[in-house]
Amino acid sequence: MADPFLYNTGDRSHYGCLGHEVQIEYLKAYVCRPSFFTDKAVIVVHDVFGWQFPDIRYIVDLIAGHGYLAICPDFFKGTEPWKSTDHWADFADWMKDHDPMKVDKEADVVLKYLKEQCGAKKIGIVGFSWGGMAVHHLMLKNPQLTAGVSLYGIIRDSEERYNLLNPTFFIFGEKDHTISLDQIFLLEEKLKQYCKVSYKIKVYPGQVHGFAQLKPEDMKPDDKPYIEEARKDMIDWIKMFV
Repeated sequence: MADPFLYNTGDRSHYGCLGHEVQIEYLKAYVCRPSFFTDKAVIVVHDVFGWQFPDIRYIVDLIAGHGYLAICPDFFKGTEPWKSTDHWADFADWMKDHDPMKVDKEADVVLKYLKEQCGAKKIGIVGFSWGGMAVHHLMLKNPQLTAGVSLYGIIRDSEERYNLLNPTFFIFGEKDHTISLDQIFLLEEKLKQYCKVSYKIKVYPGQVHGFAQLKPEDMKPDDKPYIEEARKDMIDWIKMFV
């Protein structure tokens, strides 16, 4: 069976992070702040590789560079993330213990911290793959989140997944073999029918699952324009609403 993630996570170039780690109640988190005070924050929800994965920390730093307090909590609560050496046959069992729709408590802990300890007044959220599913879920449930960006992650097994509470942007790769174009068309059709807030869906040509979080030195030249476009689109959506 094909590896669901397609990119080689074992050979990542080293990344020297710009932020630092904090403890928030029972959660660890990686935080990066801009050089000036801001009352705008963005929660970054990691993928299956967890909160310490270099690519996700790069994204946190990137968002902070645009003037937001950016934070990536450990939504796995100290349990083992998926590793590139794990067997794909075990993935379904692993997911049972790491349900992206059971993140509400952790989101509330982080929102409380951002508001009470950091002075945040507007808070957005972005998530990748597993984190994209968590963002889709939270944008249906938590009105405190001003805007969301879900990158290649959607909730499939619920009919109540279209009535978004606040503006949400869905980013997909055309060649993502975990999410078919039919599923994307269905999402678009149902959002037109049920969604009462701003939303956007965009598919990036030729891109596979996980494309938008690669660090510059890990990008293939043909993919680079689409990766950069997806990141700019993600930041533009956040800037529009947060």
